[in-house]
Amino acid sequence: MNNFDFLKENLPIFLPLIILELLLMITAVWHILKHPNYRFGNKVLWLFVVVVIQIIGPVVYFVFGRGENE
Repeated sequence: MNNFDFLKENLPIFLPLIILELLLMITAVWHILKHPNYRFGNKVLWLFVVVVIQIIGPVVYFVFGRGENE
């Protein structure tokens, strides 16, 4: 079995995860760009974390990075 067959066979499992990850990343990036206050770091750092560390990055931002008054 090659990689394409594996992907085609498991697409119903991967597609919801990919959509969830994209929505979470877009939401986190939107929040970072709209709000100027962060608990740790700055805007560039959080954009890097959210985009590069895929699923875990946005979760870390929403748990640790958001400012208190948001």
